[in-house]
Amino acid sequence: MSEKIYVGVDLGGTAIKVGICDDQGQLMHTYEGPTEVDQGVDTVIANIEKYVRHIIAESPYSWEQLEGVGAGVAGFTNVREGIIVHAPNIGFRNVAIRSVLEERLGKPVKIDNDANVAALGEAWAGAGKGVDDCVCFTLGTGVGGGLILNGKIYQGFSGMAGELGHISVVPDLEAIKCGCGKMGCVETVSSATGIIQMAKDAVERGDHTSLALVDKIAAKEVFDAAKAGDEVALRIVKRAAFYLGKTMATVAAVLNPELFIVGGGVSKAGDFLFDEIRTVFAQLTPEPLQQGVQILEATLGNNAGIVGAAGLLLRS
Repeated sequence: MSEKIYVGVDLGGTAIKVGICDDQGQLMHTYEGPTEVDQGVDTVIANIEKYVRHIIAESPYSWEQLEGVGAGVAGFTNVREGIIVHAPNIGFRNVAIRSVLEERLGKPVKIDNDANVAALGEAWAGAGKGVDDCVCFTLGTGVGGGLILNGKIYQGFSGMAGELGHISVVPDLEAIKCGCGKMGCVETVSSATGIIQMAKDAVERGDHTSLALVDKIAAKEVFDAAKAGDEVALRIVKRAAFYLGKTMATVAAVLNPELFIVGGGVSKAGDFLFDEIRTVFAQLTPEPLQQGVQILEATLGNNAGIVGAAGLLLRS
């Protein structure tokens, strides 16, 4: 076989997921093994090497066909130097992972943070396939983001571009403190954490809502209640959608992307959420900046990180 292949690594606190992609971003083979964070940095890196070698060995491809390895990690990364500056979930601090893996594997290695690689995955082979300029939001515990401009990840001068969850959009009188230490970030209202907190606050205030009957409120319960006509839950969903749409309007004024992609657990609410976001975006974005712009749900799910990591070899 003469086909070139690329391996993506999704480095998580519990598991390391690896996958083989072709040059079009098609995911052809996957494997998963334990991270073993408790065994230390050397063991984690050794496991990455082991799993990469294992997936090639059990696939129909040869080691010679492997063009390189990309890795995504939840944490702060120095992409230019190939250093994981701080990744709490895996206990890494100032680890020069690129040079170590290149020496172990004898192949080129690239790294980036998990939000960027997920965005690249969706742009390369998911909802954004064929689109050069798109912006990705991941709505989970927080609000992650990634900027894909001219088909590549935009890093910014210090590699911190794309921290979309920390755009301050909530007015001062309504703002609460974000985990980043600042006030009014979109993450405080549009993440699963923000939605849950708004629901808990409503229950504690004594608002008339079916959510008061839920033992442990999750974002899904809030959406389900809203769909069933619960006015309090509906107000929470509309607030979350409003500030996400407002954030998109701000980003559109700066970058004018062709596409916004929304993924993460909260996005599973589907059109009930997306229709509201699209309405707000249309209301707050000047006409020329919204022409032809789409807001779509991510399609790769948990594989976005693997695909995007592999794509670092071609599109970063």
